[in-house]
Amino acid sequence: MNKEILRLAIPNIISNISVPLLSTVDTALMGRLSEMHLGAVGVGAMIFNFVYWNFGFLRMGTTGITAQAFGMKDSSEIMLTMSRAFLVAMVLALIVIVLQKPIGDLSFYLMNISPGQLGLVEEYYGIRIWAAPATLGLFAMMGWFFGMQNAIYPLILTVAINAVNILLSYVLVRQYGLGVAGVAWGTVIAQYVGLLLGLFLFWKKYRDCLQYYSQKATVEIKALSKYLLINRDIFIRTFCLTFAFGFFYSQSSSGGEMILAVNVILLQFLNWMSYGVDGFAYASESLVGKYHGAKDPSRLKQAIRLSFVWGMVLAVLFSASYLFFGEQFLHIFTDKADLIAASRPYLFWMVLFPVMSTPCYIWDGIYIGLTASRAMRQTMLMAVVIYMVVYFLLRDQFSNHGLWAALLIFMVARGLIQWMWYWSQLRMTISR
Repeated sequence: MNKEILRLAIPNIISNISVPLLSTVDTALMGRLSEMHLGAVGVGAMIFNFVYWNFGFLRMGTTGITAQAFGMKDSSEIMLTMSRAFLVAMVLALIVIVLQKPIGDLSFYLMNISPGQLGLVEEYYGIRIWAAPATLGLFAMMGWFFGMQNAIYPLILTVAINAVNILLSYVLVRQYGLGVAGVAWGTVIAQYVGLLLGLFLFWKKYRDCLQYYSQKATVEIKALSKYLLINRDIFIRTFCLTFAFGFFYSQSSSGGEMILAVNVILLQFLNWMSYGVDGFAYASESLVGKYHGAKDPSRLKQAIRLSFVWGMVLAVLFSASYLFFGEQFLHIFTDKADLIAASRPYLFWMVLFPVMSTPCYIWDGIYIGLTASRAMRQTMLMAVVIYMVVYFLLRDQFSNHGLWAALLIFMVARGLIQWMWYWSQLRMTISR
């Protein structure tokens, strides 16, 4: 089982690391221009996180359903899950593009963007919105690959996308002086390169699955409704998660350009940790789904237990690296002495986050593999309520430290509530 977890997790960790590497490069490029540019790209990226993460069910729900079909050796359902996911992705992308102006106006208002930054954020948003079809299509495709127990193709896709993105962003910003527009165009072009590469990889290995494709079965109301019902709860869960981080950015913005720039940098520490630990979460999605579909509770529970062990080992390594090298990492993101000095008092939060928040990431993977979407929704709703209560209790006395404390308690609450829900509601179900 350890070998099976590592076979899936290591490619996921390598591919995941390229994601925060991209945001690190974007942050470093903007951090050498000004606090205003840095904050604008951070807020702009968060707007798209808010838009796209809400459609994260295209990956998560597709992984769980595909993994269970894989465990049952149901070739027809495997292919139809892919076709339904891609159909839903393209419809949602069209809606996002058609509604881009009201989505943008609402986002700019909710994020408390300063007048000086608004023009930069609007420029970034107006370009990057056109990546919607590629981004959502890749969500569906990667989820399907994970469900097929294939961690190599997502690795190839993620590394290729981010390599193209980093190269283009660097050239467009440093060589052509395009600023935030260069970062945005780099992302758009890279996403379409990734989509074309994903379609090629599917054709290369899985084209035999196309014999099970049926347009009629894809749009069959009952099956499509079941897919959407599972993903409805994941959508609500993800909306709550993006709300939590969107609220964090919004409160950071209201604290002024310096506090926003500090928090944008420190969130890169969390990105590195979360994308690393997510490698084991993704492995648990694939394995839990497979063994749940195969009705093998013994192997399923073993996969759950060992996913936690490996995830926590990695979390301790992240905490140790932030403890001993946190200040050196700050210099990667910016060369502004005042920004580094303002960030220094918050480094201890970075040490706490990996070990205290990792359980909620692993639990997410387990719940996705079980397609326990209703449980994911309920546990997230409870954690968000705790987050908001804690923030409003702490904000007046502890300011930005109170914001970081509330975010940490939110992550801890997620893990604890998921653990209690599993032992009280789900454990007996998977034993049958």
